[in-house]
Amino acid sequence: MAKSRQQKEETVKSLSEKLGRIKGAVFTNFDGLNVNESNELRNLLRENQIDYTVAKKTLLKLAFKKASLDGIDVKKIAGAMGLALGYEDEIAAAKTLSTFAAKHPTLKLIGGIYNGSLIDAAEVKALALLPGKDDLRAKLVWLFNYPRSGWVNVLAGNLKSLVYALQAIKDKKS
Repeated sequence: MAKSRQQKEETVKSLSEKLGRIKGAVFTNFDGLNVNESNELRNLLRENQIDYTVAKKTLLKLAFKKASLDGIDVKKIAGAMGLALGYEDEIAAAKTLSTFAAKHPTLKLIGGIYNGSLIDAAEVKALALLPGKDDLRAKLVWLFNYPRSGWVNVLAGNLKSLVYALQAIKDKKS
């Protein structure tokens, strides 16, 4: 059933509000996914706080224009198109969809939006290979802690050497 003009305007308004808040987005071609795979994809995205939207390209174009993302022309993209929107992490959508697409080759990554500009599928896959924010934070904490742990090991090494020397003297005398 066709949508009324009011429903289309509400869809454009909702999409433009979402697009105004995104940190990263990925375009997908979901032709060939069956219902179970689509549900699995939506559940996976929902678990990672990523919205997944399917809308007509005309409505998406209007939403991009309203969200000040004019340089993105979705009319050039062939086939059915879905849009995964990440609000918390710039690469969460790319990472999640890339993992899912590796298991389900019928899902194709078309491109995405990063820092307000359009990127192609190869760049989306490159983003997916980057470590996430939590991984980077863990590495940063480890880097800050590493010199301290090295210092503790150096100091402990001297104490261990002293204990071994005293133990050797004790063993030699007995």
